Amino acid sequence: MDTGITVTGTGQATAPADLLRLTLSVGQDAPDVADAVAQVAERTASVMAALLAEGVAAGDIATSSVSVHPQYGESMTVTGYRASHSMAVTTRDLTGFGRLLNAAVAAVGNSLGLDFLQFDVEDKAALVDKARQLAFKQAQLKAEQLAELTGQSIGGIAAVSESQGYVPLREMSAKAASTGGFAADMGVSPGEQTVDVTVEVRWNWA
Repeated sequence: MDTGITVTGTGQATAPADLLRLTLSVGQDAPDVADAVAQVAERTASVMAALLAEGVAAGDIATSSVSVHPQYGESMTVTGYRASHSMAVTTRDLTGFGRLLNAAVAAVGNSLGLDFLQFDVEDKAALVDKARQLAFKQAQLKAEQLAELTGQSIGGIAAVSESQGYVPLREMSAKAASTGGFAADMGVSPGEQTVDVTVEVRWNWA
């Protein structure tokens, strides 16, 4: 029978956001599939050109999904087609959210959708290290206290496991307003991002 003690510790570290990630989509309905695809391609190019003109790097714009679906009417007859193209956009200008959106809306109007927004930290390695240290320290303090309560003392470590979690400040889903634009100030703020680490440590009794 194994003897020893298994304890879980948690640690948390935070840092200011330094990235803003958006997912923008362009959609178009048309009677013919080729027309729907062609119009989406043209409007996607317009959005990309608008973002590049606002200072977003070409490498920070990437396709995240493309879809083409038939549209059905009565008796399940095909009445047309809907094509869409979603783009993942990353910017380090954390104050330029409304400016980027309005530039994209100006390019394609109500064809634009805002599907996702999240502030992020580009390099989380230092956060993970700090959270891990705090988690292990908490686990060790628990183990020492429990050992003292049971009249034991802890020896060597038999096993360690770890899990991580990341809590983004904000996620949102929205669609372009019928007015054809977004307010330049939508009340978003970068704030701080949080990394959580949980460790489970098993000590043998000394």
